[in-house]
Amino acid sequence: MQKDTFERVISFLLGASWGIILFGALAMFFIFFSFGFSLALLVTLLYVIVTLFLVLLLDAFLVNKQRLKELKKQTELLEKILQK
Repeated sequence: MQKDTFERVISFLLGASWGIILFGALAMFFIFFSFGFSLALLVTLLYVIVTLFLVLLLDAFLVNKQRLKELKKQTELLEKILQK
């Protein structure tokens, strides 16, 4: 299946986001570890929650694009049926 440019960009951003989440979580943990384990864990969890929300937004863009494509196909079929 051919992907258009929008889907390619969103897929790339999703992959990059997962990398940012993993490396960012490790960095946040080690940066705040000097202030205590519990604070480092809390800040890391907050970071992961916020970044996962952003990943969900990117995924929602992709799902809405696919839904729009399917609605266009259905509309086209309904128009063909109406013409008969």
